[in-house]
Parts: sequence; structure tokens; C-alpha cells
Amino acid sequence: MPVKPNISFENLEVAFASKSNAELKKMYLIFATVNNNLAVSVGTKLANWSFALGLPIKGIMKKTMFGHFCGGEDINDCQHALEELAKYHIHTILDYSVEGEGDEASYEVTKNEILRTIERSAGDENIPFAVFKVTGLGDFEIMTKIQDGKTLNDKEKTSFDKLKIRIDELCKAAYKANTKILIDAEESWFQDVIDGMAYDAMEKYNKQSCIVYNTYQMYRHDSLAKLKRDHKVALEKGYLLGAKLVRGAYMEKERDRAAEKGYPSPIQPTKESSDKDYNAALEFCVENIKSMGLVSGSHNEKSNYLLTELISKYGINPSEESVYFAQLYGMSDNISFNLAKAGYNVVKYVPYGPVEKVMPYLSRRAEENTSVAGQSSREFDLVKREIARRKVAKK
Repeated sequence: MPVKPNISFENLEVAFASKSNAELKKMYLIFATVNNNLAVSVGTKLANWSFALGLPIKGIMKKTMFGHFCGGEDINDCQHALEELAKYHIHTILDYSVEGEGDEASYEVTKNEILRTIERSAGDENIPFAVFKVTGLGDFEIMTKIQDGKTLNDKEKTSFDKLKIRIDELCKAAYKANTKILIDAEESWFQDVIDGMAYDAMEKYNKQSCIVYNTYQMYRHDSLAKLKRDHKVALEKGYLLGAKLVRGAYMEKERDRAAEKGYPSPIQPTKESSDKDYNAALEFCVENIKSMGLVSGSHNEKSNYLLTELISKYGINPSEESVYFAQLYGMSDNISFNLAKAGYNVVKYVPYGPVEKVMPYLSRRAEENTSVAGQSSREFDLVKREIARRKVAKK
């Protein structure tokens, strides 16, 4: 009978071990703000306007939202965050969070920056993954045309060929550096094209070990079936399937577009359906872990606890590199720090980039009401409880 994992996400002393009292108070103010929908709405608009008008708010942002959710403005700036996480046996994913300007020059800039994250990770056990969004490397409108079965003109064909070359360059660099690389999921109307490029890269680079990972958004009702189908194909073709599981980030946009264009929504009917498929996907991956690599990207405590139980059930060593837990920097430290202390592989996504260029990322982080507002309430509650716990412990 497998032993139940001895882990609690309620252990706040472990969760906030890295935070001083002053840092906790700052977190309190940040999450008090993020937890207020009006403050978020007004605050993000003001910040964006201020940057557009050239007002000097960069320093304020670095001491508040940016400083809490981002590692720095460039890779070197992230060193402090990386070292602090490593002290508690938490790994880092350097996540370049600047959105491209939609032209070939900006796509090259993004590719070169991702290459730098791969170079930085090479040989550093604290940075086991690199990550990229395909829309940072190429035109989503071209991918949408391809998925719709429309014919590309010569310029579009050339542009798409360049995108495929960029993706191969990144995956090849990761393979040579022995770094795992995650391909983020995006909107359903061009996700099939991303999937195709991800499978091509896996077939090329995942023969001996799991280097390339595709992302499955479990709030889509077809994702569980897709995961199982992709695993079957990988077995037939002789490569390891890299699977990162997330619930998803584009729910409202997906539903709105489906309603506007009159096609069935790809989104699950209820949150419970998403949770059920997410947990079923975890079990499928762990059951087949000898032919897969798994990254569970979740802030859901039940799903994280379930994964620890599955690891125990299937007799997997918690430090086995085929299974990772992942959370965002600045969030869910009660999950990340307790998992790491118990010996599991944990990675934090550490976003970085120039403050003004990371604002779209920060705005989304604050405004994702369906996935993060509930989370921010939870974070706020945990911080308040830890402040109270420390006051009692001090007496």
C-alpha cells in the first residue's frame, strides 16, 4: 500500500521562510490591491498611460507589482531571485515576458533572447527549462490561415518558413545544451499549427530523453483525448512525449470568439469538468511516465496534492526528473516551498524584461479574474495568516 505523502500546503512557516517581515508587509499591500477589482482596473490603466506619457513611475513599479511578480529587467537581474529560490531547492524557468511587435525584426530579437536563456541554463541544475511562446516568433494570422486551410501567398509562406526555422533553432539549442524547453499553448484557432511544429521537434529531439514539451490546456474539452492520442503516436514513432499540463489562460476570449463566429466553444462547460480532466491527465501521465515527461503547471492545491499521491502510488522517486511541479514567481509559495522541502522537483516561472515592456504581462496577471482573482484572495489570506502567526510566535 503506497504511503500517503506527508505534506501540507497549510504550513505557512515553510511557505514564507524566505520572506522577512518587511517583505511580508509588502506582499500584504500588493495582494490587497490585486484582490480589489476596481483598484486593478484603474491601476493598470494608470500605469500603462504613465508609461505612454513618459512619466517616471518605473521605480514605483519595480518596488511593487513588477518587483513581486518579475525577476528583473534582464537575465542578469534575475540572478538574485534565482539564488533565493535555489536556497530552498526550487528551480527557475527564465521567462522572457515581452510581447513582440509583430514584425520579422522583433521575432528575431525574441528568438535571440530565448537563445540567451538556453545558454544561461546550460550546465546549471537550477535552471532545468527554457520556455517560449510561438507568437513571439511568428505571425499568428498566418498560422490561423493555415489552420483554416487557406492558401498562403509567397510572402506569408516565407514568413512561416522563418517561424519554423526559429522554432527548430531553439529546440536544437536546448537539445545541445541538455535543457528542457516548453512550448506555451495559445488560442485554439491556431493551436493545431503550434501542435504540429511541437510534434516535429519532439520526433527530432526527444528520442533519448524528453527535451521538448508541448502544453495542454485542460479547460478545453478535447485536451484529454488529444493527450492520449499524442502519446500513442509518440510510442508508434519512437519518441518521448513531453507534456505540460495547465488549466488554461484564454477562456473568455475563446468563448467570445466562438459566439461571434458561430462555432461550438472549445471550452469545458464547467470548472468541475476542467478539474476532472486535469486530474485524469495527471494520472494518465504518471501511469505512462516511462514514455513521457510531465510538467504540472498548477496553482490548484488539490491537483498538486493528487500528483504527490500518484507519485507515491506508482513508486516514483519524488526527485525523478520526469516529473516537475510548476508555479508562477510571486504566487502559491505555500505550494512551491512545501513541495520543494518534501523533496519534489519544483520550478518557478520567473518573468523578466524591461518594466514598461512587461506591463501587458503584469496587466493580465492582475486582471485574469477567472483564474487569478480567486487565487489572489487565497494569497492575501495566507499572507495575513503568516503575519498573525509571526506575531503570536514572537510573544
